[in-house]
Amino acid sequence: MECAISFQNLHKTYAGHVEALKGLSLDVQRGEFMGLLGLNGAGKTTSINVIAGLVRPTSGSVLVNGFDAIKQYRLAHAQVGIAPQEEVLDSSFLNVMQILVYQAGYFGIAPREATKRADALLQEFGLWEKRKSNVVELSGGMKRRLILAKALIHDPPILILDEPTAGVDVALRHHIWERMTALNKAGKTILLTTHYLEEAEQLCKRIAILHNGGLVATGSPHELITKILPDQLEIRTDPLLKAIPEGLDKFSPHLDEDCLCLQGSLSDPQVMNALVSLVQHSYKIISVEQKRARLEDVFLQLTSTDKTRYP
Repeated sequence: MECAISFQNLHKTYAGHVEALKGLSLDVQRGEFMGLLGLNGAGKTTSINVIAGLVRPTSGSVLVNGFDAIKQYRLAHAQVGIAPQEEVLDSSFLNVMQILVYQAGYFGIAPREATKRADALLQEFGLWEKRKSNVVELSGGMKRRLILAKALIHDPPILILDEPTAGVDVALRHHIWERMTALNKAGKTILLTTHYLEEAEQLCKRIAILHNGGLVATGSPHELITKILPDQLEIRTDPLLKAIPEGLDKFSPHLDEDCLCLQGSLSDPQVMNALVSLVQHSYKIISVEQKRARLEDVFLQLTSTDKTRYP
């Protein structure tokens, strides 16, 4: 697959020697739905702002559908619709319909076609009744929908959504999820930043986790979970185990209060053999509980320390 977005050894140092990005290299493939995760200050917004033309990197480059985001800004920017987390909309002079039509004009779309597209987006996002209203008359959820419509007005092949569901109600959140999924199935590349880990786990096919300006992990949610925090079994016996039985080293065993903890799954024949061995050594198995890690657990593991890096 060809790259929709390619960050190549991207560095950004702000005034005061604050390093926001430290050699970020990351490819987002065309048609991919990727989540970009990280704590506040990890470098997510700076990365997006380089694409948006709001930040000039100290070194390195970003390619957007093959166009250099710095040297070929207009061509690169036309490939992308960006829905920022916060945006100052044209509230003083333009109504909702005019905002969308003017936005389309920035990309060379004629007024008649722009109006047609705006009509469709306003209907889709439930803003038709507010088309002649100023932004100050909109609720927070309506403003969020308008920002998404602005990102889509020129029908870009790539969407960058920065916290698109922050502060919205449950019904709108699910509507946005459904819309993003449909757009991705239709072929659009989506780069999503979010602090809702369950959102990323449900929507994204691949996750990139940033920490302190660098990439610490990439992979599907399932790959990250199984690689970094495998399933764990908690086994309780009668009598209680006082020491770890022999032959369990491969399962990274440890004793935790009243149970024996092993890394593994009940579907693994070797795990079952270990349980049989306990019974053969006169231990009665009281319970076996399987603990499955979540993406949130992996995220906290990777962003809580700088000692270990995962390629």
